[in-house]
Amino acid sequence: MISRGDALDILKDSGCSEKVIAHCIAVSDLAMEIATRVKAQGKKVDLELVEIGGLLHDIGRAQSHGINHAVLGVELARSYGLAPELQEIIKRHIGAGITRDEAKEMNLPDDDYIPVTLEQKIVAHADNLLVGTEKISIEKRIRKMEKKEVSMKSIDRVKALAEEIGIH
Repeated sequence: MISRGDALDILKDSGCSEKVIAHCIAVSDLAMEIATRVKAQGKKVDLELVEIGGLLHDIGRAQSHGINHAVLGVELARSYGLAPELQEIIKRHIGAGITRDEAKEMNLPDDDYIPVTLEQKIVAHADNLLVGTEKISIEKRIRKMEKKEVSMKSIDRVKALAEEIGIH
């Protein structure tokens, strides 16, 4: 696994703005808080993967701020030779994931983008609780999604993810 410093260097090298990097640091820090609490509950969680995955989850924003930033992020991660586990966090971090059918509707590559592992879920949940570097409640995230007219399926997945993680 790469170090925190290496991950930050990769974000800078890839062209991420200071604002995106600040958000990535905030997501990583919050994800680590969540992961530490989850681990204290007796669940097995790879803290190093959560930390670095949180830092790199938005690397694709170096190229796009659209929904496709996750796919572009995976391509960047591959180009840097990053571990498949990190690539999967980057791919699956949006909201509480995107189903294969939703991906087709959004013109994303035919794939399933739903977080599967605990580490993927923790990073996605931490990302849902931040706007930039400002922590928000899950209720506020839901209201923001409703205003953007996000599908109820997506909203329900975000709620279910929050309940599954159990730490808001």
